[in-house]
Amino acid sequence: MTDSAEGRSWFGRLTGKERRTFWACFGGWAADAADVQIFSLLIPVLLSTGFLRTNSQAGAIGTVTLLCSAVGGWVAGVLADRYGRVRVLKITIVWFSVFTLLCGLAQDPGQLGVLRALMGFGFGGEWAIGAVLMAETVRPEFRGRAVGTVQSGWAIGWAAAVMLFVGVSRIFPPEWTWRVLFGLGLLPALVVIHVRRHVTEPEIHRASPRAPLKDSLRIFGPGLIGRTVSCSLLAIGAQGGYYALTTWLPQFLAQERGLKVYGLGATLALIIAGAFTGYLLGAWAADALGRRVTLMLAAAAAFVTVIPFVLLNTSVLVFTLLCFPLGLFSSAYFSAIGPLFSEQFPTEVRTTGLAFAYNFGRGTGAVFPLAVGVVADRIGIATSIAIFAGIAYALLGVCAFFIRERPGAALDTIAVEGTRR
Repeated sequence: MTDSAEGRSWFGRLTGKERRTFWACFGGWAADAADVQIFSLLIPVLLSTGFLRTNSQAGAIGTVTLLCSAVGGWVAGVLADRYGRVRVLKITIVWFSVFTLLCGLAQDPGQLGVLRALMGFGFGGEWAIGAVLMAETVRPEFRGRAVGTVQSGWAIGWAAAVMLFVGVSRIFPPEWTWRVLFGLGLLPALVVIHVRRHVTEPEIHRASPRAPLKDSLRIFGPGLIGRTVSCSLLAIGAQGGYYALTTWLPQFLAQERGLKVYGLGATLALIIAGAFTGYLLGAWAADALGRRVTLMLAAAAAFVTVIPFVLLNTSVLVFTLLCFPLGLFSSAYFSAIGPLFSEQFPTEVRTTGLAFAYNFGRGTGAVFPLAVGVVADRIGIATSIAIFAGIAYALLGVCAFFIRERPGAALDTIAVEGTRR
């Protein structure tokens, strides 16, 4: 698909700076995904070896990671507005990579929970900073596609985690598999080398005045509080649905469908391929159909795909056919969130506002994996996933209907309600 008379795609029309920033943010989100998804993949291993004893315990570790990521994400957003997007981006990537490595040294569930919490504190900021960095660097007419397509790096990181899981599981016994995989979590720090050499601060940020740190509270003041609340509620639905499903997907496939390492890896490969396609489709739709319409359609499609996937005892053929759309629709809506949120806040508090809203959603959505684990011990994991994912997708769709969008707006013209730029 092309956007010009010359036949060049929108990506082919990006400048060198725009492309370098694209690949830096793409790599950052891929690294983010790899370190986050490693734990989900290892839940069956940790339970089978007895390191973790119950679904509730695994859910609690997943939840505390996301809760800390919410706090860390907001802090990183505030610092990025004050000290620069690129500088804080590098710090967050190194932070979550180092603490993922240290998770492999944990001696009991308590230590693992603390180390995952510290890892979450770093990874929470990376998404928000990357979204703003890309949005502020790329020209307005490509913003939806650029920010949305960068999101597809998550699927690549997830795929890398699955391949590492399958490969390491083949070489090492379960007691060592999880330690080795966490150790490999240091590899994403290599992304920082590219960021350091090739990525510079967006002009719009360099030209914006540096507000005092206390001004980060402006997002709760008159003119911005409505946007902050709307984005935060939308993020709860987006994050809650995603983590209710993906945190427990490997355990669901192992427990309910009886899949072992290779079957698990092959099934997840189909879902990840769908997710990658979904990110690209959502990025295109965010510009072509609008942010709100994309979010509502993706939320509805995710609802009608996820529920039968986990609840119905389908044949192997039907189950396999559902894997691709499951990944597609449960991921597509994220591509519209980055550009939508970036267009809500003035430059001087853009990363602060986006990071708070997205990570408030992540922190509140963190309750969903815990709730799934607790309820799963009573009524089964399939029903539990269906309940909480369904609630989250409904919330996402409703919030998307009411939020205001500003597609194509110049970011330096976005101001507090009642004022002008």
